[in-house]
Amino acid sequence: MKSAAESQTPALGRIWDPMDQVDYRLAETPEEKEEIYRLRYRAYLREGAVRPSADERVVDQFEDAPNAWTFGVYIHGELYSSIRISVLTSEWRLSPSVELFGDVLHPLLDKGLVFIDSTRFVADPAKSQRFPELPYVTVRLGSTAGVHFNADYGLAIIRPEHQAFYRRVFLQETWCEPRLYPGLVKPVGLMAAHLPTVQERVLARFPFLRSSAFERRMLFDRKSQRQAVTRATLVPAAAQL
Repeated sequence: MKSAAESQTPALGRIWDPMDQVDYRLAETPEEKEEIYRLRYRAYLREGAVRPSADERVVDQFEDAPNAWTFGVYIHGELYSSIRISVLTSEWRLSPSVELFGDVLHPLLDKGLVFIDSTRFVADPAKSQRFPELPYVTVRLGSTAGVHFNADYGLAIIRPEHQAFYRRVFLQETWCEPRLYPGLVKPVGLMAAHLPTVQERVLARFPFLRSSAFERRMLFDRKSQRQAVTRATLVPAAAQL
């Protein structure tokens, strides 16, 4: 479920670091969550991915799942984009990708594989053109989670017209042909990348996607029920700069 600005390529020749302008915030308050739900609606509606609704928000049953983190990406204090990161293990299987492609993923989870499922990626239609690197710094949260949780694969459910971007930039492969997800008008396919194989190749092209152990702890270690996912069922990666 991706939207906005996937066709843009960052100006790799720039000497400035796009991360200098970015603030990642975990959506925790009702106000923060509501702002993101309404951003999703605006982005999906503009793309024709959802039908108009009276409440003008997009929300589902996975918002408060113990294995999910919903982030807002802020630039100069304004919400520009959002993404939800779900950590999937044999014990934790709550995510849109598992719901839609369970026949593919459940057997792999049974084997003990760990997945990072990046969903609900949206960008503000009125702001995304101001920051060409926005798709990269948003999806970066998924690759950061992959390092933190020692994940085997990164997942994404993508509309067919955007799959070439994820194949080219993030070296993902198509695992399953498009299916229609509840609430969406357009079908999405399942894509995946084996993170230990592709990670260094992607980082070599986009160094700003690299993260520190401190940043990963700040993003994904929370004093809440999510702690059961981050510590009891997974072993975070060793410190890595």
